[in-house]
Amino acid sequence: MTSPQPAAAEVVVAVLTFRRAEQLGVLLPQLVAQAEELDADGSWSTTVVVVDNDPARSGEPVAAAHAPRVRYVHEEVPGIAAGRARAVAEAGDADALVFIDDDEEPTPGWLARLVGTWHAEGRPAGVVGRVSPTYAGVSDPWVDAGGFFRRRRHATGTEVAAASSANLLLDLRLLRALGLTFDRGLGLRGGEDTLLTQSLTRAGHRLIWCDEAEVVDHIPPSRMDRRWVLRRAFSHGAVASRIELGFAARVLPVRARLAVGAVARVAAGLLRALLGRLRGDLGQRARGWRLAAKGAGMLVGALGRDVAEYRRP
Repeated sequence: MTSPQPAAAEVVVAVLTFRRAEQLGVLLPQLVAQAEELDADGSWSTTVVVVDNDPARSGEPVAAAHAPRVRYVHEEVPGIAAGRARAVAEAGDADALVFIDDDEEPTPGWLARLVGTWHAEGRPAGVVGRVSPTYAGVSDPWVDAGGFFRRRRHATGTEVAAASSANLLLDLRLLRALGLTFDRGLGLRGGEDTLLTQSLTRAGHRLIWCDEAEVVDHIPPSRMDRRWVLRRAFSHGAVASRIELGFAARVLPVRARLAVGAVARVAAGLLRALLGRLRGDLGQRARGWRLAAKGAGMLVGALGRDVAEYRRP
């Protein structure tokens, strides 16, 4: 008697979108092609879910053009945290959930490498892929000198402590066992991916880097100036403090430590910016101001104030 074939493991690729129908139209055919490539040997069964946070449902006709491989859902609650939590819920009993942003594009073989690393590494809590920037227009020389869009890279197999969800695979079976998802309470603040992935690694679970699973991040002109960089640094600092406070068993000592560290960063950043000015080093100046902005955000977060990075007009 022939033994029955084992059921294919289920993979869901989630794309969160908000008023980026054109970019979504470029991305979805690539995801469909990579899903079909992954499923070719019968070991995997892959679907794509579009989570649209636009009240006008601008992504719906784009997703509908790629049904049934692509499924569309509309998330009414504003905010990236709600969208990511909805993606986890929509994935149901699937084995793995992969996130890619709607302004990114995967390189050839991206999905197979991400999933393959997860399988080869014994199905860890998550696999983090590489994000490489490309620029749509001319950026501020201050931004170029600071190197703010250059991302860190690691050798494949390296364990990392936290990750963004710009290129991330999560083991859904583990999330279900732990009762974890993205914290909707973060609303428009951001940081829900850092909070979730840190929760996993602090509990002893592994996040593994895969350098070959690369996506390209399209940086628009609106982000290529110093004001955006400084606002982003301030917001990230505030969120980092709020996350650290969330893990604290005793809040007051942690709040004090964060506040002292924040003030030190502001001072160090301003000193670095001054030295850069005196030396004519634009990169040092830019990095100094960014450090000071992050320190200021950390201080605001340590004092319990919220910063809504994804606030909408």
